[in-house]
Amino acid sequence: QVYRARDTRLARDVAIKVLPPSFAGDPERRERFTREAQAVAALSHPNIVSVFDTGVEAGQAYVVMELLEGETLRERLTEGALPVRKAIEYGVQI
Repeated sequence: QVYRARDTRLARDVAIKVLPPSFAGDPERRERFTREAQAVAALSHPNIVSVFDTGVEAGQAYVVMELLEGETLRERLTEGALPVRKAIEYGVQI
């Protein structure tokens, strides 16, 4: 689950990804969530969000990251297939 939030210390909007409560009790899923955050934080690339913080609050694991505006690829695909040129462009970026 991803939420939009405001970082009041640095006056910027951020995205907060949380591990759903149904997964919070599963050590394997918590570890996977942490590994994902560490992997993303280790990368620096224009097509990868920046990770600002991670932690656990009241048993809820979270990752604070750069907020990107726009539609998701899933949302875009509800409109139909991508043109081949656009699909190749996205594939190269991914």
